[in-house]
Amino acid sequence: MKVLVAVKRVVDYNVKVRVKADNSGVDLANVKMSMNPFCEIAVEEAVRLKEKGVASEIVVVTIGPNTAQEQLRTALALGADRAILVESADELNSLAVAKLLKAVVEKEQPQLVILGKQAIDSDNNQTGQMLGALTGYAQGTFASKVEVAGDKVNVTREIDGGLQTVALNLPAIVTTDLRLNEPRYASLPNIMKAKKKPLDVVTPDALGVSTASTVKTLKVEAPAARSAGIKVKSVAELVEKLKNEAKVI
Repeated sequence: MKVLVAVKRVVDYNVKVRVKADNSGVDLANVKMSMNPFCEIAVEEAVRLKEKGVASEIVVVTIGPNTAQEQLRTALALGADRAILVESADELNSLAVAKLLKAVVEKEQPQLVILGKQAIDSDNNQTGQMLGALTGYAQGTFASKVEVAGDKVNVTREIDGGLQTVALNLPAIVTTDLRLNEPRYASLPNIMKAKKKPLDVVTPDALGVSTASTVKTLKVEAPAARSAGIKVKSVAELVEKLKNEAKVI
């Protein structure tokens, strides 16, 4: 079974994000970039499926600038077999990404597609669902457990009411939640081996996909600074301040 894993290059979660002086976007100059944490979980799940003998090949794909090869090499070091970079310097929305992934899916014909449920930069939680709608594949979102059985995949989903298990016919799309697994670290030997694994670079035009966006970012602002809290000595004083100063009661 071939597994396709989509990953995204994002600002490292340890970095304090800064807004550009002209408020046109986030300042990425000299900022550490990493693989989206939810995407790391997706790669780990695909590698575990291969270790179980369920998956025969893992193909990892990302959409972004040429520098995104760094994140693909990381995925290769974690256990993926080959990588595809859809090179684009444009700021792509979720629908454009889903259209590009659909073109890759049609070309690669994987039996299972695994994505992180959302990216920590845009935080949209849309791409997996949009890809499912475009391809017509069954989808299991927010997965905390994945089990492949024959021509089906059983996905345990985290929902508001608890857990829900759905049985999907392959081919299928799964988006990963935090509790699905704990990603491993890439060892130095595997990092060296990853440099020799195949990495293909294609363009949106070569895939026959238009990435023109109907959404434009007008302004990006940092959240307002929060004022320091205060301590009160009694419940009566708390109620008085909520009533007369905060005016919430």
